[in-house]
Amino acid sequence: MDLENQQRVKDAAEKHGAENIIVVLGASEAEAAGLAAETVTAGDPTYAGPLAGVQLGLKVYHMVEPEAKDAVDADVYDEQVSMMEMVLDVDAIAKEMSSIRSQYTKY
Repeated sequence: MDLENQQRVKDAAEKHGAENIIVVLGASEAEAAGLAAETVTAGDPTYAGPLAGVQLGLKVYHMVEPEAKDAVDADVYDEQVSMMEMVLDVDAIAKEMSSIRSQYTKY
């Protein structure tokens, strides 16, 4: 997750309360999604950005997980995401995201 997006997430959590924020990711690989999820929950593991050492504990999902998929209009999902879902390793992404949530999500 780039430094600008880290700052946006941090600002939103401060403004609205971390318990009121859900982060939805769309990375194409499980490892990249996991790194971004860890950043918004446990803090930036590279210690380079605004979330270095900041444990927000935010709820975080990947767009191909059932919780996120079911939260949007099916036609919009089909139009915007379904093609990518066919080429992604959805099971690996879901496993990685679940692991991060179970370790670090506070809300």
